[in-house]
Amino acid sequence: MDIFEYAMQMEKDGEQYYRTLVEQTENKGLRTIFTELANDEVKHYKVIEKMRNEASEMVDTNILADAQNIFQEMKESGQSFDFDVKQIDIYRQAQQVEQKSRDFYLDKADEIKEPYQRELFLKLAEEEKKHYFILENIIAFVSRPETWLENAEFYHLEEY
Repeated sequence: MDIFEYAMQMEKDGEQYYRTLVEQTENKGLRTIFTELANDEVKHYKVIEKMRNEASEMVDTNILADAQNIFQEMKESGQSFDFDVKQIDIYRQAQQVEQKSRDFYLDKADEIKEPYQRELFLKLAEEEKKHYFILENIIAFVSRPETWLENAEFYHLEEY
């Protein structure tokens, strides 16, 4: 299996994982975020597929801003949140997958000779970093929603 096939399979697996989380999560806001993460994985898959044969440009996503808006809506809803430890472990596992994906893209970017392919793998690594960061915020949110939502420094999802 070449690196492009491997990367495409990683993205397909990531999409399926997030779609499973959508089904397992009752919270509307988190369902929306996981759906967006799954949709991002589909976009990544298509870009990699296209890149195999031709130069391809990857469009940046708005996932950090979208997630920030969803968290704000959840805060304003006044809804109480009850999450169990099992859910948090699932989100941590997803976070580890995003980290491994990011590491894979960074490693392969160093191996690829075509400049446009290298640049695309670096962009994919950056997208996986965004996904990791969103999951980090979800973990913090479900671990301690009261302090996370009431924190004076609310905007946890600003780009860093």
